[in-house]
Amino acid sequence: MSSPAPASFLNRWRTRLHAHHDRLLRVALSQYVTNGLSVTLGLVLIMLLVYESAGLGGASSAAVGVLVTSLPDVPSARKRKIMQMLPAPLLGTPLFMLVQLTHHDDLLLGLLLVSGTFLAVMMMAWGKRGGPLTFSLLFSMLFSMAAPPATSLEQIAIHGGWFFLGAVLYLLWGVFTTHALNNRFRSQMLAECLHSFAQILRTQAQRFAPDADQQALLARMLEQQALFADHLQNTRDVVLESPTTAPRQRLAAMLLSLLEARDHQLACDLDLDALRGHEVAGATLPALRAALATTAGQLETLSLSLLLGRQLHAIQPITDQRPHLAGVLPPRTTADPTQGPEPLTLEAPDATALLHNMADRIGHINDEAVKLAALARGDAAPELAAVRTQWQLFVSTTRWSLAPLTSQLGWRAPVLRYALRATLAVATGYVVSLHLPWAAHKYWILTTIVVVMRGNLAQTLQRRDARIGGTVLGCLLVMAVLSTHPEARTLFVIVALSMGIAHAFALRRYLYTTIAATLAGLLQAHILLGGGLQPDFAVMERLADTVLGAALAWLFSYVLPSWERNQIPALVRRSVQAQSQHARLALALLEPAQTADVPWRLARREAYDRLSAMTQATQRTLAEPRQVRPPLQPLEALQARSYQLLAQLTAIKSLLLLRRAQLDLDVALPALQQASQDIDAALTGTTDNPVQASTAATPGTAGQPFQPRPDPLLANDLTPWLLRRLTLATAMARELRQAELQVVRG
Repeated sequence: MSSPAPASFLNRWRTRLHAHHDRLLRVALSQYVTNGLSVTLGLVLIMLLVYESAGLGGASSAAVGVLVTSLPDVPSARKRKIMQMLPAPLLGTPLFMLVQLTHHDDLLLGLLLVSGTFLAVMMMAWGKRGGPLTFSLLFSMLFSMAAPPATSLEQIAIHGGWFFLGAVLYLLWGVFTTHALNNRFRSQMLAECLHSFAQILRTQAQRFAPDADQQALLARMLEQQALFADHLQNTRDVVLESPTTAPRQRLAAMLLSLLEARDHQLACDLDLDALRGHEVAGATLPALRAALATTAGQLETLSLSLLLGRQLHAIQPITDQRPHLAGVLPPRTTADPTQGPEPLTLEAPDATALLHNMADRIGHINDEAVKLAALARGDAAPELAAVRTQWQLFVSTTRWSLAPLTSQLGWRAPVLRYALRATLAVATGYVVSLHLPWAAHKYWILTTIVVVMRGNLAQTLQRRDARIGGTVLGCLLVMAVLSTHPEARTLFVIVALSMGIAHAFALRRYLYTTIAATLAGLLQAHILLGGGLQPDFAVMERLADTVLGAALAWLFSYVLPSWERNQIPALVRRSVQAQSQHARLALALLEPAQTADVPWRLARREAYDRLSAMTQATQRTLAEPRQVRPPLQPLEALQARSYQLLAQLTAIKSLLLLRRAQLDLDVALPALQQASQDIDAALTGTTDNPVQASTAATPGTAGQPFQPRPDPLLANDLTPWLLRRLTLATAMARELRQAELQVVRG
């Protein structure tokens, strides 16, 4: 008889290998890799086409134009793609030619680099859209420095023309691939959201364990929620654009269902603290935990099925957990189930009733998961009334208005300060490079500075370390490639492949991006110099320049810093304002005049996005010096209260939309209006006593009995439960206001 120890060991290793294989498969099938491959193919085709037509010099300049235009080429809405990419060649071409024009004059070139860097970094004012444009403009200048100096205006015009041709050709390629790969991007991005949400559910499940570290799990969940919100907006931009065909409608409906599941997941935290420690909950909470973990695992399987592009009938359905949950719940304490649950007060909640209500919320999560799989399989018809005709409201704008730029012209504006310190760092790096023995390759120092330095210290430190390590590995690869003495066509293909890899992992694995970028940059320099670059000397130069550039980027991060503590008060105010708007619209869903829920959906999105931005800023403060950090405890309390208010409003919203027939409208409507006024007064600071919540409880009930739907034994009148939730939401709004005041004043 074999010992159980080896079997257990093998099982652990099998689980680890499976998880590792799953992660690799998800990366390989992600939209990032697909986008990187499309970039690579475009680079190869355009560079080889120009090489066959114009030779090495024309192909080299065209390659820079292709690179510059490819940076904004990320999965996005089809109809707005050209406006997303067009500024890169329009602004990059004159910068490329101006560097060629001033190449012989160190002073003029330095002035151009300084002014160009400031202009480029100010593009960050447009947020996510501005980031790729910033680096497009910077690389237009820096890669132009890599080319041999032009000897005449005619040569400058020729090189600029090839640059522009490469940029235009890739612009057309980017628009074409966006249309060709649109359906694939929709599936991939939705799959990423599903996987991200499944991770949140797993963390949520761990919070049901009796010995769980609640503080650590809450911090992890806040981080996961922020990441999920980021994935979600990117997915909205693609999935909700013109859902006109049946496959697109299924994906759009799945996204809407996922949003509902996210709301119910937030509500899972309600009453968990009250239940923890109750004897009656000891046997039930593990079952609730198992239901969450099972649903999470099945959502992960569904997301992988989308990535693999499986046929509808091959997608596995998700198990209905409601019968299982009903079997593990303790019996209700009411003597007569037809009379509804026993009354519940705020001071002494009935644990059995709370367990039934919590199980119902977990059941709602599972309901949405079941619906997600049914939509993916084609077993359920998509319901898109909310977004079918108004999808553009849910998609990020691509208009290049001046408003974001003008808002960053104040001395305290983070983008302006980032632009100033980046400009100072580039100016210092340029002066230093002029006095180095390898001044012919001074653009390498500048390239390291601009890619390492970020608007905040946390990202700068992260990129500094990855840049140095990736450069070492990239240099070793360059030595290996050049030792084989490859021909120009081979080098073009390697450069294109490297640029594609760098593009694919820029937002996911910056170390891989650095390795690939080093390989592409050195080989591109080798091509531009006509193959005259000595591998061993180039590698040593690259290493020295990287260390020097990374050091300068790190040091200048402390010059004119924009510490997160200066931005957090504004982020807090915007988050609380978004919470107030969401509460007002959520509590109006029962009113007859509220014929559509689109305004509420938009307000809900804004509330989550503002809260996510505040959470991310709080996380970035951990990398800053202790003496400039804001007090973390009030910030963490603020985030917790914000999510709790959203959870309470979610529970109320579920009653209004799913249990409308079981509410006494004569009582519910005035109560909703009063609660809306009280919450707005608390959050806007117009109440006389915004700090302390009243402890007086509105008479309420513990919620409906839990049974698989349809349930003939549901309480006929859930109005008392609605009143209780309104009281709790109002109290939470006041606590949120108190936390806001502590953050802003502290």
